[in-house]
Amino acid sequence: MDGNIQNIKKWIVFYPIYINSKKTIAEGRRISVSKACENPTCAEIQDCCNHLKIPSAIEIDKAYPRDFMQRGRVRVLLKKEDGTLYNPAISSRKQLMIHVAELVPRHPNRTKKQEPASSSAAGPSKSGKGGKKRR
Repeated sequence: MDGNIQNIKKWIVFYPIYINSKKTIAEGRRISVSKACENPTCAEIQDCCNHLKIPSAIEIDKAYPRDFMQRGRVRVLLKKEDGTLYNPAISSRKQLMIHVAELVPRHPNRTKKQEPASSSAAGPSKSGKGGKKRR
């Protein structure tokens, strides 16, 4: 077990902000908005890695340096010790980010957030039209 913990420090770091479509490149997004997903979590990313048969581990106590309010990151191992890939379709961290971003929206725990937003866009709901009156 101790050998595994030491090896985990050499695994690839994967922050959820890397594939968040709500963030800009300056804020930390690493793939295009069209391929990114909306507000992924560490648990969803780890489930996607398990689906892709790639070893992963969540580090809850870690934070993204540019946005320290975003807690958690995932460590991922792409290659075995002999240099072969765990998943032949994924050979780089960029490919991993794209594959995970495709899988996260289909995650079973994901709720449909688009339904309430479409009903509120039916029309303007402004009740009054004035501000403070000046004398």
